[in-house]
Amino acid sequence: MPHDGQTPDNNPVLNDLLKITGQVIAPLDAVLATAKASLRSRMAPDSRIDPALLERDQTAAHGLAWLATYVESLRQMQHWADALTAEDRFTEIEALIHQIAFGEYLSQILGGIPMSQGEIIRPHDIGLPAEALRDLMTDGVRSLVARGNTAAARARLVELMRDNHGRATFGATGLENELEMIRDQFRRFADAEVAPHAHGWHLRDELIPMEIIEKLGEMGVFGLTIPEEFGGLGLSKAAMVVVSEELSRGYIGVGSLATRSEIAAELILGGGTSEQQTQWLPGLASGAVLPTAVFTEPNTGSDLGALRTRAVREGEEYRVTGNKTWITHAARTHVMTLLARTDPATTDYRGLSMFLAEKTPGTDADPFPTPGMTGTEIAVLGYRGMKEYELAFDGFAVKAENLLGGVEGQGFKQLMQTFESARIQTAARAIGVAQNALEVAMGYAGDRKQFGKPLIAFPRVASKLAMMAVEIMVARQLTYFAAREKDAGHRCDLEAGMAKLLGARVAWAAADNGVQIHGGNGFALEYQMSRILCDARILNIFEGAAEIQAQVIARRLLGGN
Repeated sequence: MPHDGQTPDNNPVLNDLLKITGQVIAPLDAVLATAKASLRSRMAPDSRIDPALLERDQTAAHGLAWLATYVESLRQMQHWADALTAEDRFTEIEALIHQIAFGEYLSQILGGIPMSQGEIIRPHDIGLPAEALRDLMTDGVRSLVARGNTAAARARLVELMRDNHGRATFGATGLENELEMIRDQFRRFADAEVAPHAHGWHLRDELIPMEIIEKLGEMGVFGLTIPEEFGGLGLSKAAMVVVSEELSRGYIGVGSLATRSEIAAELILGGGTSEQQTQWLPGLASGAVLPTAVFTEPNTGSDLGALRTRAVREGEEYRVTGNKTWITHAARTHVMTLLARTDPATTDYRGLSMFLAEKTPGTDADPFPTPGMTGTEIAVLGYRGMKEYELAFDGFAVKAENLLGGVEGQGFKQLMQTFESARIQTAARAIGVAQNALEVAMGYAGDRKQFGKPLIAFPRVASKLAMMAVEIMVARQLTYFAAREKDAGHRCDLEAGMAKLLGARVAWAAADNGVQIHGGNGFALEYQMSRILCDARILNIFEGAAEIQAQVIARRLLGGN
């Protein structure tokens, strides 16, 4: 039975909890199958998705994506709990996290899942008949809904978190010892080299110091997943997740420095010639070559197939003309992974090509010294450590040999191959930001006194902290699952999308609640909680906005590609 918030007397209580939660997965799968069948009949009447019907019923389709994300999240929480139990490491704190997660997410599945602050998806919205929900209401589900997420359970969880010094990484994460050693190394680096300076960098709107980038290069951050034969560490995507999580806990900008290297390396490994791999990967791995991703245009947003920047071949060069926007870390970098249209007769993705466009790193006085390109900084709320730019190209020269793969028209396909890793890494960054919010909020709640006692003693403050912790663990397990699928060589755009979708929402909720716990001080620039809120907000937008992410998931679930 679910734990009622009091210390359990023996392990059988914990084992009963796992038995109850384990029996919930099959009924959840049945509910998801019913929802998919219902929406297929509405959106794919001829066994193929009708784009017009999908757009008409977009809210329902995106609700299906959220339902599937919740079901997979609970499945991964069950795997986590079972694995810890087998290792005799499933203690009271993990049991509380587990039961609160099941109690809350089951309640939302039955009553309404928040897709955003003002959008709640109800069961009937996604075609779930009353009998499907009746079948879901097993004794185990009733017990978890009634007693899983209680005030007593949340209070006990926060009590245990205080005993563990408020670390968001409390409890067992379920990772192998090697990965936990990597986590410890980067946690110590973030605590010593990043966290003490992050708020100052943000307030002064400064670029992350080059000495930090150089230290990350020495630690192998930029070559984590690049094969050893090209100078990288050859580690797993799971290792990338752990490193990104811990660095982002210190500051999202530092946790994001390796994103562009990850994208560039994936592009070159997946679509580059052997000569391009030999030329570029060692420099990327060491950090000697800093890349930036140059894809988005001012009037296209997420519709990459509609890009208009063109590249025209002239002898042994291409000349690039057009505009790009939201280009991160553009001034300091040595090479751009640049997506441009090489076939002017096309108006969709088929005419796009990817280039490894070399440029000269800029300075504060002259950020874009390379002929043929100019840049204008975009002032932003958060995520400031690398700066954002709008770029203009006017006859910018790219060597013909730097056409990725040596064949035109492959750019969009090459880019699609990077999305899985990019979204997994973004989910990891979201977890790190959420962890930071929890730790800062918990420290403040323990120190700040009102009406003669610390804020953390008030039930609604404690409940906020408890739910932050629970959802961080849920998002973490879903992200680890996506990374393991990628490491196993499986297609995982669905799992990566789910991890990014949930992780971004969890980060924003944690940051928002952290500000609320701080009260007026959370709105003051001098308190780092204000920065964490600004940094968390971008996670629901970049690497696929939440709506785009839900659309991708829905298409996969309903039978599209």
